[in-house]
Amino acid sequence: MLLGAALPAHSESVLRIGLGADPDMLDPHLARTYYGRFVFASLCDRLVDVDENLKVVPGLAKDWSWSEDNKTLTMNLREGVTFHDGEKFDAEAAKYNLERALTLKGSLRKSEISSVESVEVKSPTQIAIHLKTPDAALLMQLTDRAGAMMAPEAAKKPDFAAHPVCSGPYKFDSRVSQDRIVLSRFDNYWNKDAYHFDKIIYLPIPDASVRLANLRAGDLDLTEGIAASDVKTVEADSKLALAKVTGLGYQGITFNINNGKVPANDPFKDARVREAFSLAIDRDALNQVVFEGLYTPANQAFSPVSPYHVNVPVPARDVEKAKALLKEAGINGPLNVNLLVPNNPTSQQVGQVLQAMTAEAGINLNLQMTEFATLLDRQQSGDYQLSFSGWSGRPDPDGSIFGFINSKGNLNDGRYSNAQVDEWLTQARLSTDPAARQPLYDKVVKQLQTDMPIAYLYFEPRIFGLNKSVQGFKPYPDGIVRLAGLSLAK
Repeated sequence: MLLGAALPAHSESVLRIGLGADPDMLDPHLARTYYGRFVFASLCDRLVDVDENLKVVPGLAKDWSWSEDNKTLTMNLREGVTFHDGEKFDAEAAKYNLERALTLKGSLRKSEISSVESVEVKSPTQIAIHLKTPDAALLMQLTDRAGAMMAPEAAKKPDFAAHPVCSGPYKFDSRVSQDRIVLSRFDNYWNKDAYHFDKIIYLPIPDASVRLANLRAGDLDLTEGIAASDVKTVEADSKLALAKVTGLGYQGITFNINNGKVPANDPFKDARVREAFSLAIDRDALNQVVFEGLYTPANQAFSPVSPYHVNVPVPARDVEKAKALLKEAGINGPLNVNLLVPNNPTSQQVGQVLQAMTAEAGINLNLQMTEFATLLDRQQSGDYQLSFSGWSGRPDPDGSIFGFINSKGNLNDGRYSNAQVDEWLTQARLSTDPAARQPLYDKVVKQLQTDMPIAYLYFEPRIFGLNKSVQGFKPYPDGIVRLAGLSLAK
């Protein structure tokens, strides 16, 4: 008799999560999509993490302390942690990762932790991070991709992004581009009792209504990005639950001012043209038409849930002023403009509304629909004129603005540059006191109303749909799904 025949078959517990787009490369130092952060949350432990109130909590660092001059951050690391390939996590590994974030060609983390001067191994379980200047934002940056820990030997391989190796609760299993990313349980995880699934499958489905149809059919257990127009459908379905939280993220239009081969006479080099474009948009109407009034019109990077939100009214639409600014900038005929737009129905709808609004000011908007990761690639290399993209937001204000607006910022895809704004942003990193930082961000936000490197459009709530059998789900304002404590009711 076959031995296995007498034993009950163990069925794997699987959680299937719907995402709004396929993540880009699975290397925390090179990645830039919001959707990739879902995968990293399960795959790669960070030195520190945030809780649902956006407070910094221990991760691979058990505790930490600052020197009196706020220029050295000492971290005590967990013992007995291993990476998925069996390599040991220790102070040397932490040092390797932080140095890689600062030196790797193409690393998008460089400006996030640019205050770091050196990393010192004090003992196998202790590192000291020495800074050039105090940096109030550093700890919060280490809760995200800049603090993700990868297995050093694996990370040295050129194909790391195709076979990522970290130390999180789940290890990389397989990936089919535009179709799925599969992670499986890591049995040697230091906190494995908090995780209850054998496999996690991330399924990129750009169309929100198709994601919802999959959720209702039972082909997804949980999805992010429920469309505003589908909220009532989810609430009315007895098998589903809705969870939402005000997010930290924004969506906007990035103008290519000076990145790549921008023609010398490109009209958007002129701040008046950028401001005219922004003034042609009725953000309230956009919110009502596309989002049923559930989103919040924006004119800055800081969401209303941030204590750093600057109280500057969102300008009302002013087509006459927009026309006058265009005329002042020497534009007398209609202006033909190309806008990159992610190829999902919601973004397309936003694009069409913008097209109708800007046309009234004499701006003809040509929508270039493209896959989201491609859009970001083109934005980064400067192969665009205008691009519709956003940021999922960070708890510390620096994380939502410095990289995009500072002239040396790694995410400054328009190559906007203003020395005074750089100085305010750099000064704001030097103090941990909100009373000292707030006035500086205030100045930055007000300056950007006329410089307009990004026309901020709206802040988005994070709306999740889930099968009622999913237990223990908590939505976080950063919009990322944490798997600790999640289970499926039998």
